Amino acid sequence: MITTTGLTKVYRSRGREVTALDGVDLHVREGEVYGVIGQSGAGKSSLIRCVNLLERPTAGTVTVAGRDLTALAGRGPRAGRELRQARSRIGMVFQHFNLLSSRTVQDNVELPLEILGVSGRERSRKALDLLDLVGLTDKAKSYPAQLSGGQKQRVGIARALAGDPKVLLSDEATSALDPETTRSILQLLRDLNRQLGLTVLLITHEMDVVKSICDSAALMERGRIVESGTVGELLATPGSELAAALFPVGGEATGEDRTVVDVTFHGESSTQPVISQLSRTYNIDISILGAAIDTVGGLQIGRMRIELPGRYEDNVVPIGFLREQGLQIDVLLAEGAE
Repeated sequence: MITTTGLTKVYRSRGREVTALDGVDLHVREGEVYGVIGQSGAGKSSLIRCVNLLERPTAGTVTVAGRDLTALAGRGPRAGRELRQARSRIGMVFQHFNLLSSRTVQDNVELPLEILGVSGRERSRKALDLLDLVGLTDKAKSYPAQLSGGQKQRVGIARALAGDPKVLLSDEATSALDPETTRSILQLLRDLNRQLGLTVLLITHEMDVVKSICDSAALMERGRIVESGTVGELLATPGSELAAALFPVGGEATGEDRTVVDVTFHGESSTQPVISQLSRTYNIDISILGAAIDTVGGLQIGRMRIELPGRYEDNVVPIGFLREQGLQIDVLLAEGAE
């Protein structure tokens, strides 16, 4: 649904060049919720603004729903009309809501429809339907100043849906909200994804956002995507930075002759007493140094850091047992192993 190839954005100011995007290749499948995560300055905002061409890329291509948007940019009046039409099918939700304070809630939602030339009666009907969808029918005649942060963001989401988009872009939509409101907004985005078949691309610096609703994710650093895949694939990738950040576990070896192992559980293995089976089968004492478990995409997933007595070569068979159970195993400390 969304594909970028070699996407590059260079900002020039006072003789200096800053590369915000450095050859980004991204593929978001139709109907999924895809999260791009990274620290401030990683290039996330530039990426999402280039996807809908609020920013013109310096190089590379952006394709949305089979349409190459970059091919339409700056190619004359006809291409300009086609670009505006294509962009009308891409909804955008902003961090700071961007509502017009002089307009009522309903009028804010109607604004994109006015721009598209929709008649007054049809605008009113569509806006009220959208406000009902986001749970704000009773706020139609209110003004933004009378709303809470979460309500303002719901208005922003309703407005983003006015053009019947196939794609919804979320630019740090929950970073200005408290934790409880964040959860409700994320649940709304997931519900809309399922009810309307929306493809959702969101950027965030919060791991909990990815954990809560994302099917796939990418990690950005210094304008590049350094890791990407479905959440399940990432959790099954040895040494994955994203997997470790999603489920951080701590703990260090208590002695030299010890082997520390990170065990990732997902699917059916998350409910099985694998560690106790290992202890009984091989008659070994196992120390649990840290653990984290949560639900991601409706699946229970967890990580555990355990310590086995003895060096790595003493634990090849027990570690093999864990792998046979379908678990992802990362040996972090193997004293004496080559």
